Amino acid sequence: MNIKKLLLVIPLLFSFATYARDCATEFENKNYEKALVECTQEAEENDKVAQYNLARMYDDGEGIEQDKQKAVYWYTKAAEQGDSTAQNDLAVIYYDDEGIEQDKLKAAYWFEKAAEQNLSKAQYNLAVMYEKGEGIEQNKQTAVYWYTKAAEQGDSKAQNNLAVMYDIGDGIKQDKLKAFFWYTKAAEQGVSIAQYNLALMHDKGDGIKQDKQKAVYWYTKAAEQGYSYAQYNLGLMYDDDEGIKQDKLKAFFWYTKAAEQGISYAQYNLALMYNQGDGIKQDKQKAVYWYTKAAEQGYSSAQYNLALMYKYGDGIKQNKSLAKNYLKQSCSQGHKLACDELKI
Repeated sequence: MNIKKLLLVIPLLFSFATYARDCATEFENKNYEKALVECTQEAEENDKVAQYNLARMYDDGEGIEQDKQKAVYWYTKAAEQGDSTAQNDLAVIYYDDEGIEQDKLKAAYWFEKAAEQNLSKAQYNLAVMYEKGEGIEQNKQTAVYWYTKAAEQGDSKAQNNLAVMYDIGDGIKQDKLKAFFWYTKAAEQGVSIAQYNLALMHDKGDGIKQDKQKAVYWYTKAAEQGYSYAQYNLGLMYDDDEGIKQDKLKAFFWYTKAAEQGISYAQYNLALMYNQGDGIKQDKQKAVYWYTKAAEQGYSSAQYNLALMYKYGDGIKQNKSLAKNYLKQSCSQGHKLACDELKI
């Protein structure tokens, strides 16, 4: 589960409206030895910013030995004074079970306190808990509410999750246009899964006007970030000339990227290209290699094609026993040609 901890923000407090408090100054300058002394003194004087900074030092082991119990103590002090960042980070500790006993109810309590103060990351975290029913009763409508609050503040993961809920009608009335809107917002911020989902909508014309060029654009964005399904779909578009200029080399490139990440469809299509010399130099050994990879994942067509290569010694040493084994595997999944081949 992707629960976020806020990056450290060091607000500067001023004594007599002119001089920065020493804790914040030393912490900001990463003078942790001095910061420990100053922050401890100010925290004990009930300064919530010092309490928060001291908690972060114990939480992260900055300039002092890491101590989650003390981090919780000082986060709690700051949180009880209404510091929203302390509330969120305290909730993260309770959620993650890092050095203290996990307590999802306390996590939800403090996420909600911070969320009510409009802290977007806490709103996202709370929405995740409601969506999954983690430690609290599942409530999809409440999840939508908090995702929306965070999304409207620009939280990219909240934007994507909200889009998914609108896309499939999960806990809310399905609304493809709202899904498209929020996918776009998240995609523009570089969220690869949102880029992929947005590409799918353009590719299929799902709730919006079909646009293959925009599909290629967003698949490419996601593929360049290593998103394997985007790599496969992009390869497919270049391979089959679906509304864009066919380019076998680009298809080969993206199939390879996806195949290397274990996508069986890509492994099979890549094997086909090697086997047939389709846009690339024919290479039977590599065809066998990629058919095998896909076959081992239970891809019936790969099992069938691999069986034929072994049966007839096509680019590989003939092995009728192995061929029969792959045919049986393929036939057991309902592949008619494999079943027919077994009868010969």
